[in-house]
Amino acid sequence: MKPCKELNDKLVNKKYNVRLKDVVESFTKNLFYYLFDAHDDELECLKTTFLEIACNFQIDNGEAEWNEFQTKFPTIKQKLELDAVAVVNFDPATKSLEEVYLACPGFYAISIYRLSHELYVQQVPIIPRMMSEYVHGITGIDIHPGATIGESFFLDHGTGIVIGETSIIKNNVKIFQGVTLGGIQVKKSMESTKRHPTIEDNVTIYANATILGGDISIGANSTIGANVWITQSVPENSLVTYQTEIKIRPKKNGIR
Repeated sequence: MKPCKELNDKLVNKKYNVRLKDVVESFTKNLFYYLFDAHDDELECLKTTFLEIACNFQIDNGEAEWNEFQTKFPTIKQKLELDAVAVVNFDPATKSLEEVYLACPGFYAISIYRLSHELYVQQVPIIPRMMSEYVHGITGIDIHPGATIGESFFLDHGTGIVIGETSIIKNNVKIFQGVTLGGIQVKKSMESTKRHPTIEDNVTIYANATILGGDISIGANSTIGANVWITQSVPENSLVTYQTEIKIRPKKNGIR
């Protein structure tokens, strides 16, 4: 019992520098702003902040990580421009690209995902998760930075969407609010396995659908209806719906 108590005491007394949450939030916002409204002096400030965060996490090669990350900005921006066009082309409530960039929470969540994903691919610790948790708190959209997402991705409304770490989403996919792409089991022993589904090209997933399992895929050109629960693969060109009975009848006297 004594070694366990000593370990617990050590963990309780450890300092985690949780104030870094504020620093990472500011860094994430400014990174998004720089991507679309670059000013000459901002890049050096972003680099300085990144190196400060990296130093706190004892990332020895912080400058090399930043230099690699910076080279990816043009590609990230190109992908986000395709995402923005997808919103305008699909959403009748969105009238312009300017509206997407300034007032679309789904696009903001995708933007931070695409930035944090590149750091995740570089195996930079903790920072990608902190970035994703910042935008999760702002938008209610939880995209793990480890997920793999293709071009022209669109989240409609977005609130309550959960996309797990090993999810694979291909091109021209549309997802509505409340959708979960999750694991069918939660076990620490599965951390190195694919736990989340694959969504093929041109799939639309409507509100509150739940799709679970790392060995299943939703076939190309399929439509997944609202409120379905899926734990097996769906062939391409499928329509999946949840059947329920809704009755509409005249009210009886006295019922309001």
